[in-house]
Amino acid sequence: MKLGIQYLPPLWFAATRIFLGSLFLFALLAFQGRLRLPAVTDRNILITIAIFQIALPTALIHSGLLFLGAGHSAILVFTMPLWVAPLAFFFLGERFGLANLVGTILGLAGIALLVDPVAFDFSDRTQLIGNGFMLVSSFSFAIAIILMRSNPSAAPIIQLVPWQLFLGSIILILTALIVEGPPKIPLSSSFITIMAYNGPIASGFCFWAYLSVSRSLPAMNTAIGSMGVPVIGVISSAFILSESLALNVIAGLVLILLGVLTVTLNDLRRTKSL
Repeated sequence: MKLGIQYLPPLWFAATRIFLGSLFLFALLAFQGRLRLPAVTDRNILITIAIFQIALPTALIHSGLLFLGAGHSAILVFTMPLWVAPLAFFFLGERFGLANLVGTILGLAGIALLVDPVAFDFSDRTQLIGNGFMLVSSFSFAIAIILMRSNPSAAPIIQLVPWQLFLGSIILILTALIVEGPPKIPLSSSFITIMAYNGPIASGFCFWAYLSVSRSLPAMNTAIGSMGVPVIGVISSAFILSESLALNVIAGLVLILLGVLTVTLNDLRRTKSL
């Protein structure tokens, strides 16, 4: 995404990748003979996920990348356990087990080390805007997780995701037209490669995978497991974009990995006992 917004304005880049992701899944379902219109009973969740899981957070994340590094952005976006835990407690009646509690504490301690709030410059307007965009997108993801858990659908999730992506892309396209005007799309080999990854893979396959997990697992487990994303984000941004990998960053990544491992092993143990 950080590389992509060098070629297209952030909202147009977001709209393009989400639209390509929807086309990929539509084509896959059509090839399998499984393409269906959403049922009337699924339209409410389709619209809410298109807004809170796709359009709003992707618009904020891509715009926030104008102000922040990719690794730092990934950390802030996946502070969602801070929001999911209280939302799941109040709206879904989920309770914290010991493993979830330990995993959450380890993960959030790691995020605190990565963000380093003590050294944060609160007078820097660009930093405030960038961090604000990422945190609001994180809260939007958390709302989407709660909505999916509280509004289960009988339809296979892959049959709903392309419609959710398509609707989200329409919202993004309209927003981009208003905010950024008509786009000038470059056709360089680098841009095509970036879109080939961000469209079918990162938008099509990964949104389907994430929504499948969100619907299958408890909301807190989904949120805690997602802490693995900033680990990949920070490491890959260091190697690909030459962003800094300081001691506090390494320590934070270790704590996050321990938190994810704690929750994952507990889930595996619980699954074997059922």
